[in-house]
Amino acid sequence: MSRASGVSSGRRADAQSISRQPTRSDATSDEGTLTPGDGPFDFEKTLKTVMRRLEQSDIKTRELGVLFENLRVVGLGAGATYQATLASELNPLKFIDIVKRLRHPPVRDILTGFEGCVKPGEMLLVLGRPGAGCSTLLKTLANHRADYHAVHGDVFYDTFTPAEIAKHYRGDVQYCPEDDVHFPTLTVKETLDFAAKTRTPQTRIAETRREHRETITDILATIFGLRHVKDTLVGDARIRGVSGGEKKRVSISEVLATRSRITAWDNSTRGLDASTALEFVRALRLATDIAHVTTIVAIYQAGESLYELFDKVCVLYEGKMAYFGPAEHARQYFIDMGYEPANRQTTADFLVAVTDPHGRTLRKGFEDRAPRTADEFAQYFLSSDLGAANRQDMEHYRMECEGNPEKSETYRQSNRAEHATTSRARSSYIISIPMQARALMLRRVQIIKGAVGAQVIQVMSFVLQAVIVGTIFLRVSDTTSTFFSQGGVMFFALLFSALSTMAEIPALFGQRPIVLRHTRAAMYHPFVEAVALTLVDAPITAVTIIVFCIVLYFVVGLQASAGQFFIFLLFVYSMTLTMKAWFRALAAAFKSAAPAQAIAGVSVLILVLYTGYTIPQPYMIGALRWLTWLDPLHYGFEALMVNQFRTVDAVCSSLIPTGPGYESVSLQNQVCTTVGSQPGQDTVNGARYVALSYGYSYSHLWRNYGIIIAFGIVFLSALLLLTEINTSVAGDSTVTLFKRGAKANMEQAVPDDEEKPRNSPPSPTETTGVSEDAREAMKEAPAANTFSFENLTYVVPVGGGQRKLLDNVSGYVAPSKLTALMGESGAGKTTLLNVLSERTSGGVVTGNRFMNGQTLPPDFRQKTGYVQQMDTHLPTATVREALFFSAMLRQPPSVPQSEKEAWVDKCLQMCGLKDFADAIVGSLGVEHRKRTTIGVELVAKPSLIFLDEPTSGLDSQSAWAIVSFLRSLAASGQSIVCTIHQPSAELFEQFDRLLLLRKGGQTVYFGDVGEKSSALIGYFESNGARPCGEAENPAEYILDAIGAGATATTDIDWADTWRKSDHASDLVKELDTIHIEGRQRETVSTSAKMSVYQTSWSFQLATLLKRNAERHWRDPTYLIAKLGVNIAAGLLIGFTFFKAKDTVQGTQNKLFAIFMSTIISVPLSNQLQVPFLDMRSIFEIRERHSSMYSWTAFITSQILVEIPWNILGSSLYFLCWYWTVGFPTDRGGFTYLMLGVVFPLYYTTIGQAIAAMCPNAEIAALVFSFLFSFVLSFDGVLQPFRQLGWWQWMYRLSPYTYLIEALLGQAIGHSSVTCDAVELVTVTPPSGQTCQQYLGRFIEEAGGYITDGDASSNCQYCSYSTTDAFLGQSFNIYYSHHWRDFGIFFAFILFNVCCIYLFTYLFRLRSGSLFGVFKRLVAKRQ
Repeated sequence: MSRASGVSSGRRADAQSISRQPTRSDATSDEGTLTPGDGPFDFEKTLKTVMRRLEQSDIKTRELGVLFENLRVVGLGAGATYQATLASELNPLKFIDIVKRLRHPPVRDILTGFEGCVKPGEMLLVLGRPGAGCSTLLKTLANHRADYHAVHGDVFYDTFTPAEIAKHYRGDVQYCPEDDVHFPTLTVKETLDFAAKTRTPQTRIAETRREHRETITDILATIFGLRHVKDTLVGDARIRGVSGGEKKRVSISEVLATRSRITAWDNSTRGLDASTALEFVRALRLATDIAHVTTIVAIYQAGESLYELFDKVCVLYEGKMAYFGPAEHARQYFIDMGYEPANRQTTADFLVAVTDPHGRTLRKGFEDRAPRTADEFAQYFLSSDLGAANRQDMEHYRMECEGNPEKSETYRQSNRAEHATTSRARSSYIISIPMQARALMLRRVQIIKGAVGAQVIQVMSFVLQAVIVGTIFLRVSDTTSTFFSQGGVMFFALLFSALSTMAEIPALFGQRPIVLRHTRAAMYHPFVEAVALTLVDAPITAVTIIVFCIVLYFVVGLQASAGQFFIFLLFVYSMTLTMKAWFRALAAAFKSAAPAQAIAGVSVLILVLYTGYTIPQPYMIGALRWLTWLDPLHYGFEALMVNQFRTVDAVCSSLIPTGPGYESVSLQNQVCTTVGSQPGQDTVNGARYVALSYGYSYSHLWRNYGIIIAFGIVFLSALLLLTEINTSVAGDSTVTLFKRGAKANMEQAVPDDEEKPRNSPPSPTETTGVSEDAREAMKEAPAANTFSFENLTYVVPVGGGQRKLLDNVSGYVAPSKLTALMGESGAGKTTLLNVLSERTSGGVVTGNRFMNGQTLPPDFRQKTGYVQQMDTHLPTATVREALFFSAMLRQPPSVPQSEKEAWVDKCLQMCGLKDFADAIVGSLGVEHRKRTTIGVELVAKPSLIFLDEPTSGLDSQSAWAIVSFLRSLAASGQSIVCTIHQPSAELFEQFDRLLLLRKGGQTVYFGDVGEKSSALIGYFESNGARPCGEAENPAEYILDAIGAGATATTDIDWADTWRKSDHASDLVKELDTIHIEGRQRETVSTSAKMSVYQTSWSFQLATLLKRNAERHWRDPTYLIAKLGVNIAAGLLIGFTFFKAKDTVQGTQNKLFAIFMSTIISVPLSNQLQVPFLDMRSIFEIRERHSSMYSWTAFITSQILVEIPWNILGSSLYFLCWYWTVGFPTDRGGFTYLMLGVVFPLYYTTIGQAIAAMCPNAEIAALVFSFLFSFVLSFDGVLQPFRQLGWWQWMYRLSPYTYLIEALLGQAIGHSSVTCDAVELVTVTPPSGQTCQQYLGRFIEEAGGYITDGDASSNCQYCSYSTTDAFLGQSFNIYYSHHWRDFGIFFAFILFNVCCIYLFTYLFRLRSGSLFGVFKRLVAKRQ
């Protein structure tokens, strides 16, 4: 019999307490309504009304349960391994290892031997320690099998197989993940509305689709308290939106809006306060009972009232099934097995505790009988009466399903009836593809609207670039001297618009987890999302490109005919869409952003090189010329060139011969030097110029457009196909990593749950106990002091006014006492901790803080430990290194290093981290990372420790382990104060004192907790609070009493009650006593130098350099990418300009070989900004506040650690590039100095300078690209110096001007030029004169040479005889300037270095605005 029909009256009453939520405070009517807001909202009545009306409308409902037998899940990956380094990745033997893994991948069992069933109308609670396999069980039952290597055994959804469910009914079986990932720029209402829209059934209760989804959205927003934030952005780490708890409720509502029949909820109460979590599970209970759905929930910390709502419970122990059966029998089952629950331990905590060897208590007499291992637990259950009852329950359910074929047929009919009339009846998706496309296009518009600022910035950047480039090539004259410049304009127009799409790649990977989740919920096809993105983006791109083209085209002054302008616009727009499809398809092809961006970077280099501008096609080497045919930009560039030049008849700007002595020469005896000129004409036909120079023809124009469209279709088809089949993302490490050479106990680091891989490694000192070694080490803990504070008030400026976050808070932290700081969300707990530890920024703090009754010493921050809620560490460091780094910098230099090392070892023992001393911090589980955070503070020998939510995100056993450890520390004499969020009763009893705050930062209670919380409960009961129940959690009781939480209220002003109480007056007396006694003691010791930092600047720098060097060495992906980009670019550019000749074009090719070399600084700078910003985050979040080291030492170490690797990379580039292009060997020294040594110094410092003023890597990359385009535009290559006009001053300011001049002038200066046949111009001398007689005087003045001076006709003249003439006249480059240029370029590097320090100070360190400084300076002068 289903539990839904026989739920006990007690549980039903519990569930019904959520059902009635008045939407107005004065509403008293009992009549529930379907739409919240029309009166009092009764969830239960609404559900019953819906079910009744469905029945009346003859709309078939369906239900689905799940049965599983002999379930075994196999995952990929070993348990523990070594941290990769550059040496290990480059080891030739690694290839053999890779081949072995491909042939025989390492596999391990995650789950083994599971059996049971969950029927419609039943709720199953899944319990287990992190790593036990809870997430894997939920995912497997929700039919998410693709995440695992193999799933063995039988799983049936009534009579349906997993394959049938996946193919036809995927939306009916869903999994709600623990993480909350949503589109940040959608509002809450838009997020829920979209989910409801994609799962709206065709058969509804006499309402339109719109009414249906509005009803669902309103009901969900009301149940989960989201009505007040319906129009607020969901937000993320960078975009301000709803709070973390509200975001979790959005995730829950989104899943409920899709109306699944079986739902697996993975730790969906994380981040919710106790009352909201209870309301959520009560809502699930009602939905399960009334709608007969099947609910499976995994929860880490489940209170008793929450546990009682479930029918069945499944207990996991290291991937084995320790129990599966009725929830009400589980506690007694484990007691009968031989285990004793702790005092006031909730049932859920007890069930998890028995699976922990260090957390369980054996009953007397069961020492030899009770099972101990996971296998023994599983075998014990199988042979128990409850195990037999479970199998019987399964058999009954199987018989019920197999003997009832009508049920499966009804299910099919119900599902079919929900499908839209235009969708396939057997499809998982109930709305058709056009309906999906409409919904997704609207969502894309909403996403863009939520981030409209980004769109405006993009359009403005296009306009700005168009203005800048337009003014560089301003009103190009109709002469042959501008032919090269006009080609530059065409090249830029294509390049900038096409390549701007590369920035989309990270965003596309950001949205992939959302698309994957929605696809698994059968909301829409992934490819339809790509279609919607393309369709919505097309008109936005059109507007951007139209503005861009209008500005660029008419500012430059290209051919002023409507036809040519619209062809220009059409090609630029079509190329932009084609390249967008290319980069999106690239993103869709990979599972992570790094390889996609790497391939995109290489493709950009190929696209640019083989467009035909930097090196015309006739000059490319045959082996690589085929790349031109695969380059869409090539076809676009040819089309733009022939479109522009077909109507050009340009006046020759250099007729030969001209000048003194040639005034009366007829045009018949002159010729234009421009390619395409003809004897006897002073104009050059543009079509002939592009035909001879590039091999382009106007007849190719529309052929090329067809090819571009074909490329676009191919790329778009690839995008749609890849998006549909490759929706997954690369997973995180599933193993604990150890430092190479460490003797790691691998078995202790094997996680069993692939989904929670790093929450698992058990330690020998877990949970209740602290090892004897640790207890011995704690005896050496430094003597603590009494810290007191009185009348602390903290006011911050808010929106033109002020807000009081703390209001006259007083108290003290005594040695050997564990003090808890509690209050509801927003009460000011963390704020008070920050004020006490002097970590506030902004605002005004009043009141007093004392150490032993004396004012705080200057080194107070050094002498206190602050354990933040976020465990911020260098992920590549080992636990020992993290602790040792802290000890080296926070203990005074007078302490010998050996003593520091010994203290680190003792702290590792104290923290239970001895076996994990050589484990990599980034691969540790949550609990061990938290222990590491505490250890990092302990090694500083603090006199006082602050902890902010040390149990946040932990399961009940890990939370117990951490608090037990803190209890032991306090017992050793340490003064400890920590904030704590909803602790269990047994956890709460570990604390000696409590400071309770309410919203507004007002004190509600400060004093002893008492045995079994008697003192605390007595205070509240004596002041008018309701009595505390015998089994009630005191922590939850006091929060409920003061009106904390979502639904609780109180009539008592507890802050006023506290102020008037005897406890408050006693506290004043205690503080006076502490201050008097403290002032009679000797002054609190401070460092002799009274310095902000314990160690010298040089010592800080050396220690930081060592840490940074180890970080780089252990990040082989970063280093290989850095070196790989240099090698790949060197070979590609080198072979593109392979053995460039000494012709005019060959000399120009060498110029572009150097010009392209400067462009690789973009990916290299973007790459090095990421580790710089990551390290800065660690400094700003944790290490700066502890006064560990100076910010100047930090910046210096960041600069110095990058330089050797960048010089190595550029050296490899030089070796691959220099001789390949064909530069002379005897000039290689200076070129290597500039390109291999000085150039990497430049891009390292400019990259870090820009990163220093940016908040994150994305913005830093955008700013760098924008500034780099300036530097590149004005270096005299794309537009030669003499034609820059007004912008010539920017030419002087561009550092690349000096880099290119130094490299090119020195490498090929003072060399001869031999013209190619096409570069020679034919001059006809007057009758009776030889070529030498006729052109000799001109050559003396203008330079150049003739091939045969004695010829009397068809004189073959070359414009340049030396490279100096060509470089000087065309590009303002001179051989003699190379050492001057070296000096100027080095000055730019020094300027960059200064900017890194200056920007770090201005943008990251100083508080207040820059304008405030100027105002104060002005005020002083006045």
